[in-house]
Amino acid sequence: MTTATSLFQREDKNGNMWLALNEPVLASTTDYGIEPMVLPSEAEVGEAMFKELLSTAEAKTGDINIALLGGRGAQQLHRLLGEKAATNEIDELLARLNVFTQDALAPLAMGNGLSFVRDFERILGEAFFAKIKSFTPMQTDTPDLEGTLTDYLNKLESLGGLDIFFIGHGPEANDASHLAYIKPLSGARAHHMAGIIPISSSILEHHISKFKAGGSEISAEDEAQCRAAQYILTLGPAAILGAKKVVQSVVDADTAPAKISTYAKVRQTSLPQDEKELAGLLNANPGLWIRLHSNVKSFVLPNVTSPNN
Repeated sequence: MTTATSLFQREDKNGNMWLALNEPVLASTTDYGIEPMVLPSEAEVGEAMFKELLSTAEAKTGDINIALLGGRGAQQLHRLLGEKAATNEIDELLARLNVFTQDALAPLAMGNGLSFVRDFERILGEAFFAKIKSFTPMQTDTPDLEGTLTDYLNKLESLGGLDIFFIGHGPEANDASHLAYIKPLSGARAHHMAGIIPISSSILEHHISKFKAGGSEISAEDEAQCRAAQYILTLGPAAILGAKKVVQSVVDADTAPAKISTYAKVRQTSLPQDEKELAGLLNANPGLWIRLHSNVKSFVLPNVTSPNN
């Protein structure tokens, strides 16, 4: 049975289920553009992401709520956090962190080597998870995906939403792209906080390939179970636009060369003023949602913007 809630209502869009805020969302249609901050190495991208976390910690008191990015994009950040967690250098910061995952494949055992949770545990290490205030993953091994996802959102909202949404950029067909796992033509709208959408073969292949490229040890059994996944759990546009800061990293154009053209399309596409036309464009290319956020840092490697480098 789905968990009752007064915060969210279910909306079905052509086989995609979205949990939407009950209260109307005054979504801005202002195009803030996106300006890449090109850094020479993945290590420096990780350092830049860490500095964004530190600046947020300095600018507010109390808890800090973040959504972790999976895959290659944030692995250097995670290694850095894991190294520092093994000392007492940032214990005060860690004690303030409420950490959320932003997407997942389901059904999938939480211990599967192709789950983001297992990858986070592998790189961030035991000390990190022992020292943070809370860790809330999306549950992927339950018969009630909608109910547990609603519980997840209720917790996120009760804590005041995200201070930082660490986000990536994924390639899709026709030079489109996804953010979190909001895939093209899934019906995502500005008031949708999270969704459960059918899996696509392109995202499934991208997910497996980026884990292998990132060094994860994956058994044949884990891969077979992952390939049998039917759904994607993902935070939606409302979670992205509602975050106080969005920190993007795009570092793997070598293993995912399609990102060169899809990232360029996100930067260069002209956004229409007409709201209906804009909604259609965002549905076709969800990577564009980031253009509507006023506080975005987009860290990339040189080969993302200059393929010959």
